[in-house]
Amino acid sequence: MEDYKTVLEGKCPFGGDRIGGAFTTPPTLADWYPNRLRVEQLHRHGPRANPLGEDFDYRAEFAKIDLDALKAEIKRFLTSSVAWWPSDYGNYGPQMIRMSWHSAGSYRIADGRGGAGEAMQRFAPINSWWDNGNVDKSRRLLWPIKQKYGAGLSWADLIVLTGNCSLEIMGLPTYGFGGGREDAWEADDATYWGPEVFDMTKVGSFDEMVNRDKRWRGQNGDADYDLEQPLAASHQSLIYVNPEGPYASGDPMASARDIRITFTRMAMNDEETVALIAGGHAFGKSHGMVKADRIGAPPEIAPIEEMGLGWHNPEGTGNAEFTMTNGIEGSWTQNPTQWDNSYLENLLGLEWEQTRSPAGALQWTPVSGDAPRTPDAHIEGKTHALMMMTSDIALKVDPVYRPICERFLHDFDYFTEQFSKAWYKLTHRDMGPRERYVGPEVTIEPDLLWQDPIPTRDYELIDGADIAQLKQQILDSGLSVSDLAFTAFSAAVTYRDSDKRGGANGARLALAPQKDWAVNRRTVPVIAKLREIMGAFNDGASGGKRVSLADLIVLGGCAAVEKAAADAGVALEVPFTAGRRDTTDELTDADSFEWLKPVVDGFRNYVDENFAKVTAGRVAPEELFLDKAALLKLSAPEWVVLTGGLRALGANWDESEAGVFTDRVGVLSNDFFRVLTSMDYVWTKQDEGGLRFTLDDRDSGETRYTATRNDLIFGANSQLRNIAEFYAAEDGHPRMVRDFVTVWNKVMTADLF
Repeated sequence: MEDYKTVLEGKCPFGGDRIGGAFTTPPTLADWYPNRLRVEQLHRHGPRANPLGEDFDYRAEFAKIDLDALKAEIKRFLTSSVAWWPSDYGNYGPQMIRMSWHSAGSYRIADGRGGAGEAMQRFAPINSWWDNGNVDKSRRLLWPIKQKYGAGLSWADLIVLTGNCSLEIMGLPTYGFGGGREDAWEADDATYWGPEVFDMTKVGSFDEMVNRDKRWRGQNGDADYDLEQPLAASHQSLIYVNPEGPYASGDPMASARDIRITFTRMAMNDEETVALIAGGHAFGKSHGMVKADRIGAPPEIAPIEEMGLGWHNPEGTGNAEFTMTNGIEGSWTQNPTQWDNSYLENLLGLEWEQTRSPAGALQWTPVSGDAPRTPDAHIEGKTHALMMMTSDIALKVDPVYRPICERFLHDFDYFTEQFSKAWYKLTHRDMGPRERYVGPEVTIEPDLLWQDPIPTRDYELIDGADIAQLKQQILDSGLSVSDLAFTAFSAAVTYRDSDKRGGANGARLALAPQKDWAVNRRTVPVIAKLREIMGAFNDGASGGKRVSLADLIVLGGCAAVEKAAADAGVALEVPFTAGRRDTTDELTDADSFEWLKPVVDGFRNYVDENFAKVTAGRVAPEELFLDKAALLKLSAPEWVVLTGGLRALGANWDESEAGVFTDRVGVLSNDFFRVLTSMDYVWTKQDEGGLRFTLDDRDSGETRYTATRNDLIFGANSQLRNIAEFYAAEDGHPRMVRDFVTVWNKVMTADLF
């Protein structure tokens, strides 16, 4: 017995004395089933993640802040120096401009994601990108100010405001500042940042982390050279382009091609691109004193004792004159803390030759030994040769960029104005309409084209009696429930919460380019009829009342949904909010809005023919359908019920029967869910790519319905199917109608700020 006790001493009597994992330890679902549709991502940023709660009004809290006092405090900090991370030249301004630029510069126009809103720079993966090396130090330096102001000052606003203050203390008059950005409270595990992956065991290696081999088609300089959508950055883990040129080639013309593509994807034209690069490089320096393989891991995988800071530098003090960031070493100007035109004077006035930094990065140095020099950022009396990056020389050799540089060089006031405006656009591009900006420094006049302006209302709104009258006129006009619902939804579905663009407000559905999109062709005769109703009403209205086309489009949809619900046996009133205004062609940047054109719109069962041919088997339509649901800020139940209701209403873009599993088109039934979940049918693929299907009677083999992947996904995906079953149940129909109306109203009002 004694021997038995000795053997068991210190061991679990039930076995299993080894722990191999815990909550979230791989393999998780993403490891087991990497191709599954990650519907759960729709519920990111839920209320349980936010310690402020759903009732916290950030905009109201920010408005209480004394902005002048806050800015004065930031500016006092900027001209100080902290021992654990000393400021270059005794001024943190250049460092903070980089932080703001990199926060905002991740914006991309293709899907509106990225940008300074939500301060996603604090979280993985962005916080650990190579291009954000040591930006973690900038935010940590700002923590005392954030700590003092608490919840009333978001990180997102503080990061941008600090960039503005930095520009101001160094002599640039900024164009304005609008607050109102709210912070995210969790990492982004869903945004597509590119197909390249890197070896996490070699994260200190520039070559391993910064790569571009999968996002480009063709070779730099070829006619078909193209960057994959929705990406903007030329490389994985960079904000925009490799400063050493593509593949660190040192080729300025190749760099210029990458710059043009990348900055266009960031919603910048050629002049704005030059202004941002030339203006940003008027300040500060680049850091490259230590070999990249000596630098530690980025914040997200740094040792726990680093307390969230990354890129540990073991050389010397690890900072100041030993700092390593992107590997390039030096400054562009003689006075790196002063707004002046010396960047362009040096770029265009000097000859440059390729050299290497102490870290081994390719850079450019003046050929002449008589060229101006720049002071050391920390050692008094020491000077260095000036520096240019390959991406700087690109501006000098490109036939379009160079004349812009020359104009800026010869008209410093114009350059100052254009950089100030471009910086304002860069840092506010993802905020949406100007109505969302908060604070005394909001630039009010004039509205800028990139803000998607809509004229101010100068008439009285329609009231309840007018709304009832107009609803009846619309229903009596001969327009079908299906067409009315389709048109209203087509106006609203362009909205994307990522950058607050699109939506029904402005009635841009009736303007180029949206009126000419194939997916919207059903709306053209509907809008023509609604214009007639609008004209008649406005001509006869009293008391200065008018109805806008934007309001009338939505009202027509609401009237149609009410009738469809009543015809299904559920009487209710669909909410309608008046106040949308109509904009004009002159106030619409058609090229910019072309990016909102859908490639896949599962709500209207649309798949672009070219997309289906080119990418079938690579990015499935249902993945882009999920992407659109996320941009509309829908939950999984909202996504499911909205789609099922639209199918019942017959809201397919081409009036096809795909997914319209009912004999009562235009009646808000739950037939879509009943058929979808029924075992009476077999689903049969009709094309090699698996895009179209038939629903065949299991017993007779007779084809009853047709469908697409955008229909089947609601029965094939386990999470979506469970929701579909909920609405297909005997008691599910009344719930389905009520829930559909709720999410319909959410989509119709998403852009009313």
